[in-house]
Amino acid sequence: MKSTLLFLCACFCTLQLNAQFMKAKPPIAEKKEHWRTIHGDSVADNYYWMYDYFGKGPDSTKVVDYLKAENAYLESVMGGTKKLQADLFNEMKARIKEEDETVPVLKNGYYYYTRTEKGKQYFKYCRKKGTLKAKEEILLDVDKMAEGQSYYSATGFSVSEDNKLLAFGVDKVSRRQYTIYVKDLETGELLKDVVKNTQGDPCWANDNQTFFYTEKHPVTLLSEKIRRHTLGTDASKDEVVYTEIDKSNYIGVGKSKNDRYIYIYSGGTLSSEVFTIDAASPKSQFRSFQPRMKDVLYEVIPLADKFLILTNMDAKNFKLMECPPGKTGVENWKDVIPHRSDVLLQGVEEFKDFIVVNERKNGLVQFRVRQLSAGKEHYIAFDEGAYAAYPGSNPEYDSQTFRYNYTSLTTPNSTYDHDLQTRENKLMKQQEIPGGYNKEDYKTERIYATAGDGTKIPISLVFKKAFVKNGKAPLLLYAYGSYGASMDAAFQRTILSILDRGFVYAIAHIRGGQEMGREWYESGKMFNKKNTFTDFIDCGKFLISEKYTSKEHLYAKGGSAGGLLMGAVSNMAPDMWNGIVADVPFVDVVNTMLDEKIPLTTNEFDEWGNPVNKEAYLYMKSYSPYENVEKKAYPNMLVTTGLHDSQVQYFEPAKWVAKLRAMKTDDNVLLLHTNMEFGHGGASGRFDYLKDVALVYAFLFTLEGITK
Repeated sequence: MKSTLLFLCACFCTLQLNAQFMKAKPPIAEKKEHWRTIHGDSVADNYYWMYDYFGKGPDSTKVVDYLKAENAYLESVMGGTKKLQADLFNEMKARIKEEDETVPVLKNGYYYYTRTEKGKQYFKYCRKKGTLKAKEEILLDVDKMAEGQSYYSATGFSVSEDNKLLAFGVDKVSRRQYTIYVKDLETGELLKDVVKNTQGDPCWANDNQTFFYTEKHPVTLLSEKIRRHTLGTDASKDEVVYTEIDKSNYIGVGKSKNDRYIYIYSGGTLSSEVFTIDAASPKSQFRSFQPRMKDVLYEVIPLADKFLILTNMDAKNFKLMECPPGKTGVENWKDVIPHRSDVLLQGVEEFKDFIVVNERKNGLVQFRVRQLSAGKEHYIAFDEGAYAAYPGSNPEYDSQTFRYNYTSLTTPNSTYDHDLQTRENKLMKQQEIPGGYNKEDYKTERIYATAGDGTKIPISLVFKKAFVKNGKAPLLLYAYGSYGASMDAAFQRTILSILDRGFVYAIAHIRGGQEMGREWYESGKMFNKKNTFTDFIDCGKFLISEKYTSKEHLYAKGGSAGGLLMGAVSNMAPDMWNGIVADVPFVDVVNTMLDEKIPLTTNEFDEWGNPVNKEAYLYMKSYSPYENVEKKAYPNMLVTTGLHDSQVQYFEPAKWVAKLRAMKTDDNVLLLHTNMEFGHGGASGRFDYLKDVALVYAFLFTLEGITK
């Protein structure tokens, strides 16, 4: 009887929302004739005019007016959930420990940490000399720096070798174009050196007068040049020390942990190259460690007497090699840890006497510790069936301690120090969840769905222990599935708000990620991209068949490339979902990949393909969400974007929603929320982003008939 009432309540509240949807009139985007013709194929794009905002052309005002009209429509439809959204915001905010501090990290004689204060959105970046009992120095008061700013991001904190200068990057627009400033830590004054349009990655040479940085192209935002700046000189005249000519590569500059080398890394999906100089000779010329090789990725880890090389050369899952300092060419490389078909080698953390190898086996991370002198090895073990583990901050080369972070869907983020000699683990800090969180109230599972081609797809789930598998529970299924990014089962404070209201939360570890090895990634990219979408659909079908949920209560969520996933599955299986949330979705794949002026386009050719190639064009066109909107019924949908998004431009979701409005045949809710001040990552403060989460949850809860 109770379940019947809940079902009826859910239906009633969905009808209420739909009634409000029908009552309010959605904005109708103007159609302007525009044709794309390539490879003999002509396609109408009636909403092409929405590209115009950043062009500042005649339609720029119309674009803003349309986005504002969509926001007003959302406010009208969701107006009845204002109290629910406010309650959710306060509930989630209450789970944040407002006065908090990170575990201090020792570097070059100082302990560095950040701390937050009650009611403050940002943080203080601090240090203490020699001991944690020493007097605190506040290097940057980001709370104060951000006053009066709707968005503020400070990053790339880099302290000079003499500990007297701090270089850092600031973005006030959310376009990820950082201005670098330099602060004198003895006087507290900012120097006159200001470097604009950078990646926010200052890297000091050992002379305490020179730093290197990555400059971005002002239009495409590609990282295309490395420049060298000397304090006291005009930044506009900084010398270019490296220019990347391959537009499919990302570049960056950094410093080896042993402080001996400055290195430039240039890498894409298929190949990479490393260039180095002596950090004590900043005006010397960078030289290639090993010229780039076709379909070969490599990165370099300097030790005291040799270089380690992490590479996929003849090793799909990567292997570890080494070479002497004077002979870095590939002919001098020899195996240290050979390739294994069942283990992905993800990274190496180097120390004076040890290395820690980050491996992934059966979809889970493990740390392999090797003593350099004796070759003795041991593994750091984890005991949960699904979890996330990753190296923490380990800046000190001459250290006997490896710091790492561990978390699971029920275990808050935990920072451990592992003694490399004694093998002892020490819990340094576990994230506190105010309000009485008890992990024993929740349960996690790791299950496997079978894809259409027989592949087993892992799914991680979490739910309250009172959950009953009868097909009546609402379930939110999340995935990403691109760029080889692994979506591990990590703790999220915000999802407690849906778990406590009866939801199941699930992560589908679909192909396109790298959870199950490099092959997992390669079988979900380029001409295998549709595996990503069908995997997700098959995970949804499996969850329904196993009675974790039903079509009436199944919801899907993804962002960015995961938003592409949402667009694809809404076209391919629209009747499977009661609701879809697409955050900053990459949904206009063909048009974006054809326009090399759009930020990041050329960097993505090895991920999606270049549509100048006819075969790639036709394959992209066959799945691109915008291209494949049809006259049919679609599920309830909430789509979000940011006007200043540098990763997925605002016009992609805006065009998609406009086309959906014109073609869908259902009466379901379709909402577009544009943040007019922020970009891809949303709000910069540690509380403000919760307002967007509250909107999403209120949308889901209303569809489920949950009113508080």
